[in-house]
Amino acid sequence: MNAGLTVHRGEVVAITGQSGSGKSSLLYCLAGVLPVARGEVRFEGRPLAGLGDEELSALRRERFGFVFQYGELLPELTVEENTALPLRLAGQRKADALIAAGEVLGRLGLAGLRQRRPSQVSGGQSQRIAVARALVHQPAVVFADEPTGSLDSANATAVLEEFLALARSRGTAVVLVTHDADVAARADTQFTMHDGVLVSRAREAS
Repeated sequence: MNAGLTVHRGEVVAITGQSGSGKSSLLYCLAGVLPVARGEVRFEGRPLAGLGDEELSALRRERFGFVFQYGELLPELTVEENTALPLRLAGQRKADALIAAGEVLGRLGLAGLRQRRPSQVSGGQSQRIAVARALVHQPAVVFADEPTGSLDSANATAVLEEFLALARSRGTAVVLVTHDADVAARADTQFTMHDGVLVSRAREAS
């Protein structure tokens, strides 16, 4: 894989490419989930390769957020409990974590769903909940793998707009992988990946 990119605070970066081009592998290398064979990944100046397993886990838990194509909500938890999970894993008291979860759910128009289970919400609502969970602890970076790939076009547009607006308002950088040109067009910077190589870059006009 031959890739080089820098992501700044509050910036939205989209990585596009055909299936099998390596874009998801790159995303997981940037997030410290997969090791890199050559080169290095740095976060705030520190190479991830120099961190131990516990430090990497803490970094992913406390400084990173994740949004996946199908939300990946825990079925046994309520909507607000799913949203509060990053805060609970970081050791925050349950009452405080649920308050914070309620606030971010409210910003996404989901306040009325707090006590429901994932099986009781729609696909678009489920993905909004996943966005709330990714942002509730105000991470430095959110990594999103096809975040709207399971939604119809109307829901995809609404969820993406809400996701990026909330991330930008919090100064959170977003690195998203997508095959959808319309999704990529909403990013500040776009990269195209082909056979493990970032072959082009385009910056959107401000």
